Amino acid sequence: MQLINATELASWLENDERPNPILLDVREFSEVQLCQISGSIHMTMNTVPTRLSELDKESPLVCICHHGARSMQVAHFLKQHGFESVFNLTGGIHAWAMLVDPSMETY
Repeated sequence: MQLINATELASWLENDERPNPILLDVREFSEVQLCQISGSIHMTMNTVPTRLSELDKESPLVCICHHGARSMQVAHFLKQHGFESVFNLTGGIHAWAMLVDPSMETY
């Protein structure tokens, strides 16, 4: 499991020469209703174990939550279950709003 910060992720998403990662948002439904990164897949943390088959083990995957703690746990879980290229967004969606998209609602 690797760490990636908001500005690094934004650069990655803007880079047409590198395949985009799967953005896995593991926050609760009410949190996602407030704000989310465009193109992210929502899968609450507690449903990840039963929904592993919905994720591509071959694609790079970035786990996202509010500040990075829940997504870190999910990233470790995914690594233990054979996902090779797993990243955790340090600072979570809050860091994204502060550093990349200041128009995004924060909570």
